[in-house]
Amino acid sequence: MDYAERLTVPLRWWVQGTMLVASLWLAVLAATPEVVAWSVTAVALALMVTLFVSYGRPLVSVDGTTFRAGRAHVPLDLVGDVTALDADGVRRQAGVDADARAYLLLRPYLKRAVRVDIVDPDDPTPYWLVSCRRPDDLVSAVRVGRSRSQSG
Repeated sequence: MDYAERLTVPLRWWVQGTMLVASLWLAVLAATPEVVAWSVTAVALALMVTLFVSYGRPLVSVDGTTFRAGRAHVPLDLVGDVTALDADGVRRQAGVDADARAYLLLRPYLKRAVRVDIVDPDDPTPYWLVSCRRPDDLVSAVRVGRSRSQSG
């Protein structure tokens, strides 16, 4: 694996979610018996954990022949230009300059991303816009993998 990163939610979301569940517990405890408050809190905590884990599950990776972003994957020989984007670039590419046919794997807690142009004539998707923590490393991995697949 040349590059791999899971788009996990940040620690601050876990802290804020836990505080929200604790507030819920306190509010329910004031109005209902203790067993009801603990039951409601347990359900709310399980729901929060499930949502955060599933939202942070997508894997962005580059192996020898394939670029993967969540459930989507494309062979590296069908990848064109790869560009690392800062927060402003991501905002423009996902907003004003967006193409409705693009594949987006964006997370609001990750400000940087990579634009990956797709050169497959049979694919209507012009590019992928993928959030990541280390866009320069991802760009390098795609370029190295692409040059390896073209030479070998």
